[in-house]
Amino acid sequence: MTKPDIPAASDFIRDRVERDVQQGVNGGRVQTRFPPEPNGYLHIGHAKAITQDFATAEAFGGVCNVRFDDTNPDTEETEYVEAILADIAWLGFRPGAVHFASDYFETLYAWAVDLVERGLAYVDEQDGDTISAQRGGFGKPGIESPYRDRPAEESLDRFARMRAGEFAEGAMCLRAKIDMQADNMWLRDPVLYRIRSGHHHRTHDAWVIYPTYDWAHGQSDAIEGVTHSICTMEFDSHRPLYDWCLDNLTLPGDRPQQIEFARLEFTHTVTSKRRLKTLVTDGVVDGWDDPRMPTLVGMRRRGFPASAITRFCLDIGTSRTNARHSIEALEAVVRRQLNATAQRRMAVLRPLKLTITNWPKDADGNSVVEHFEVTNNPERAEDGTRTVAFTGELVIESEDFAEVPPPKFFRLSIGREVRLRGAYLVTATDVVKDESGAVVEVLATYDPQTRGGDAPDGRKVKSTMHWVSVPHSVPLRAGLYDRLFAAAVPGEATGEPLDDVNPDSRELLTEARGEAALAEVPGGEVVQFERLGYFAADPDQPGLFHRTVGLRDEWAAIQKRQAK
Repeated sequence: MTKPDIPAASDFIRDRVERDVQQGVNGGRVQTRFPPEPNGYLHIGHAKAITQDFATAEAFGGVCNVRFDDTNPDTEETEYVEAILADIAWLGFRPGAVHFASDYFETLYAWAVDLVERGLAYVDEQDGDTISAQRGGFGKPGIESPYRDRPAEESLDRFARMRAGEFAEGAMCLRAKIDMQADNMWLRDPVLYRIRSGHHHRTHDAWVIYPTYDWAHGQSDAIEGVTHSICTMEFDSHRPLYDWCLDNLTLPGDRPQQIEFARLEFTHTVTSKRRLKTLVTDGVVDGWDDPRMPTLVGMRRRGFPASAITRFCLDIGTSRTNARHSIEALEAVVRRQLNATAQRRMAVLRPLKLTITNWPKDADGNSVVEHFEVTNNPERAEDGTRTVAFTGELVIESEDFAEVPPPKFFRLSIGREVRLRGAYLVTATDVVKDESGAVVEVLATYDPQTRGGDAPDGRKVKSTMHWVSVPHSVPLRAGLYDRLFAAAVPGEATGEPLDDVNPDSRELLTEARGEAALAEVPGGEVVQFERLGYFAADPDQPGLFHRTVGLRDEWAAIQKRQAK
């Protein structure tokens, strides 16, 4: 497996880690972790976190582990665990070890008991809505629970019986005893344990109480020896609670430190797993790996190279200020990489028959077959050439012909000569129409002196068009994709991002034809359909290609507009 290049460029996280290393904090050791919850598939935002975690460890000769935050049995599944590990491997990273918060349930429970015994936690028998209301708000004082000062023995008894399954879900919970008047709302006696009746994907039914994220996270870091717990900015306000929990326990080793950075967000994109799951369950998309989805499995199916994603994440740097990046900026990185690596092939997505009326025929009346050597990738000479068959029975893109050409239309029309890519110059002479009057066939003549596409007399044409020989073509289907969300900032106008789902985000073309070599493209490989864009062969459906990105650099155009 090839690891992404790790640049030497500095950022505030690396500056902090470097300072710690130089000062001998944690013995100069660096260990990070990526801690996903297995309640859905990873999305493009997670790619930034993964890259940050692994790249930071790699830069200092350390190790990065994966730890699943599996503390909510109602939403987590083994399917998601396997998918997350596959995504991390696809991005090119290999964790030092794979852990689960559930590995530490006994230890976490014992530490919770210790807090109760020292008067730092208590069992609250109020319902969740009451507890939430009593917390107050910014500028609004909190109200202490009537159970806050109950004797430790009572809380220990209730807590043990909670674990034994004597109480219904929601009947009571364990809360830390911190400060109900704290300015930081997370310190207003947060819940540490709650009763959950769901079936856990690993521990099955062994537990009916589960630690909250805030109780499990820092302690799991400490158990594993994490030195720097790197997370996104939404956990900035959680850090005082992270520190309180660690400060009030006897840890097995050095104390980890939490550092926050800005998460990765894009225009026309939603990264809420809850909302993405709604798209799947409501049938708006075909699944988590739908090519329109911002999930890593969806982007992989669409043909985004993993190295382009990690390259983008590294190039944009790290800050503490949240910003929304243009999705076109990521697509520009993808396009540049595919331009250098993708093989060129010819395909016609919306075929229009082109018959060369003066093309020679053999003794049986069939079109003579010629062959042309065509470059596989002009960016890489080592990719060589391929042989493409040419006959008098062709298809071209329907938009490449106009019976009545508009101004500045330089492609094929009656009486106009154009170049067929790598083959001959041809001139349209007539059309064949169906009963509705639509053109279904274009008749043309070719100049046999222009083999290779150049005229010996030096005459010039203004258009070069791609084509496919019908007898030597293979049927294709092509998925063309627009933005899944029409608004640049989904939900900005209504408050609900799903209101901005684009109902016309996909067009499936079923009559496409391609040169024979396209039948040999393995699933997942991306090729350039000349003049049309980059297309990825579907890994499960032969003959189906998904357009990854077009040939036009939309990001460059956006930058030009912004510069004016």
